[in-house]
Amino acid sequence: MMGKLAGRTLFITGGSRGIGKAIALRAAQDGANIVIAAKTAEPHPKLPGTIYTAAKEVEAAGGKCLPCIVDVREEKQVIAAVDAAIKEFGGIDILVNNASAISLTGTLDTEMKRYDLMQNINTRGTFLVSKICLPHLKKSTNPHILNLSPPLNMSKYWFSNHVAYTMAKYGMSMCVLGMAEEFASDGIAVNALWPRTAIHTAAIEMLTGPDSAKHSRKPEIVADAAYYILTKPSRSCSGNFFVDDDVLKAEGITDLTHYACDPSYADKLMPDFFLENAPMTSLGKKTESATSDGSDGIAKIFKTIEKQINPELVKKVQGVYLFQVTGAQEGLWHIDLKNGSGSSGKGKPEAAPDCTLSMDSKNFFDMFSGKLKPSAAFMTGKLKITGNLQIAMKLEKLMSSLKSKM
Repeated sequence: MMGKLAGRTLFITGGSRGIGKAIALRAAQDGANIVIAAKTAEPHPKLPGTIYTAAKEVEAAGGKCLPCIVDVREEKQVIAAVDAAIKEFGGIDILVNNASAISLTGTLDTEMKRYDLMQNINTRGTFLVSKICLPHLKKSTNPHILNLSPPLNMSKYWFSNHVAYTMAKYGMSMCVLGMAEEFASDGIAVNALWPRTAIHTAAIEMLTGPDSAKHSRKPEIVADAAYYILTKPSRSCSGNFFVDDDVLKAEGITDLTHYACDPSYADKLMPDFFLENAPMTSLGKKTESATSDGSDGIAKIFKTIEKQINPELVKKVQGVYLFQVTGAQEGLWHIDLKNGSGSSGKGKPEAAPDCTLSMDSKNFFDMFSGKLKPSAAFMTGKLKITGNLQIAMKLEKLMSSLKSKM
C-alpha cells in the first residue's frame, strides 16, 4: 500500500543501522525512495549491517533504495552521493541528518582526534550535507530537513561531564535554529528530533553492554515520530525541537508500551541526555536504605563486594574503580577487578583507576543495593563518571549479583 511518502526521496546519513535505518524502513513502507548515505560498505567487526544489507531491507519493506558510500566529513563524497540521488530519483524531498559520533569523556580525557571526529561528523557534517542538499530541496513541494539532535538545554550539567560531545551535538541543533529561519521563505522545514529515553541500538549496546536493552526503547519509536514530522506541511512545521513521545502523544498515541525493548520495564526506562524531565517514575521514588543517608551501609557494601570478587570476575571485567563518595559518609573507596585476585575497600587503589565515579552516599547505597541502575544514575546526573565509560558500565552486572545479598 502506498502512503504519504510514496514516490518521495529521503537522503539519510548514517542509515545503515540503528535509528537511521529504522526511519528508512518506516518511509519504505509508504513506497518512498531512500538514499542510504553511510560509511559501512564492509561488515563491521562488532556492529551488524552495511549500506547494502540495509538497502535490501528497504526494498523488502516496499521502497526503492540507492546505497551510497559516504563519509559526511568528505565534501566530494557528499556531492557525489547527492548527484547520484538526483540522477536515480530525480530530486530530494527530505534530508535526515542522523550520522553522529559520541565520546562521553571529560575535557582532560578527550583526545583531540576524538574531539575533531565529533565536531566534523556531528556539526560540520550536518552543515555540509544540508548545504549540498538545499538547492534540490528548494525544488520539492514539501521539503524537510530533520536533524537527530537535542533541544538546546543550557544546564551546566550537560556540559560539565562531556563538554566536547555536547558542543558537537548542540552544533546540529544550532543548524536547526539558524536554517529554519534562513530558509523559511523557501518553505523548507528544518526541525530536530530527540528521544525521551535511551534507544537500544547495536552501537549503544557496544558502549553500555547488553543489559541496557531492557531499560531502553526500540528505534521504531523515533522512526514513527519522524514519519509524523516529515509528513506535515513544511511551511507550517519548522524550527521545532521535537521529543519522540511528545510527537506520538500529539497524534493520539498514548500507549507506548510496545516500544519498550522489554515491556515489563516500560516504566523503568533510562532517560536520554539533555532532557530535564524524564519518565523515570521508579527512579524518582524515595528508596529505603540502611539509613536515610546511607551512612551505615557503605562499609557493609564493600564487605559484601570483597566476598564476591574472584579470579573469573577479575578476568572478565579488567577494570579498576575509584569511588568519590560525598554526603554523610564522605570518603574514597575502590574496587580493583584488574590486578591479581582483585580487591576492594576504603581508600585509593594501589593501581591507577580506569574510571572515577562520584556520587552522594545515599545514591551510592541505592545503586549497590540494586535500587538505582548505574546507567540510569549517570543519565539523571546522580552519578558523575570520568575516565573509561565502558568499564564503568560493566558495574551493572556486579550490582545485579549483589542485589540479593544486600
